[in-house]
Amino acid sequence: MSPRALEEIVRPRRLAGGGARPLNFTVRQRVKRQRKQPAPSQKRTLQRHRPASAAVTFEHVRTIALTLPGVEDGSSYGTPALKVRGKLLARLHQSIDCFVLRADFLDRQIMMQSAPGVFFITDHYRDYPWVLVRFSTVEARELPGLIERAWRLVAPKTLVTKYDAGRGS
Repeated sequence: MSPRALEEIVRPRRLAGGGARPLNFTVRQRVKRQRKQPAPSQKRTLQRHRPASAAVTFEHVRTIALTLPGVEDGSSYGTPALKVRGKLLARLHQSIDCFVLRADFLDRQIMMQSAPGVFFITDHYRDYPWVLVRFSTVEARELPGLIERAWRLVAPKTLVTKYDAGRGS
């Protein structure tokens, strides 16, 4: 059956006011999407699935975070966590081999699009400013920048100002 014939079968429902309710996508668009997906190049596949330089653990995350002012150990949902003056910065995920890190929505979207093998969210985190980071694929050299960015979102402005003044930034 041709895509045009399939599209003719699926028609939008009519509303009481006479307008048509749009469908999310038509069958024809779905068929086009299935046909247009190119096979991933070998170079892309190697970049996505390359092994991390060293296995990262929550202990690595903890060590880096504790170098920042105001960070303290704590717990969240029965798992080890890092907090800044009582506000959650990062925590070990209870069931997946990853950790949960504070991130604003724009940064989270950029991270997930640039490295989907490292950053992701579950349905639970969709409406919250958190991102999940896989231990197996995140590179250890990226952790300090990620953790500092998350710390800046959680830490009080006076603490951030003092930290920047001490660094000479």
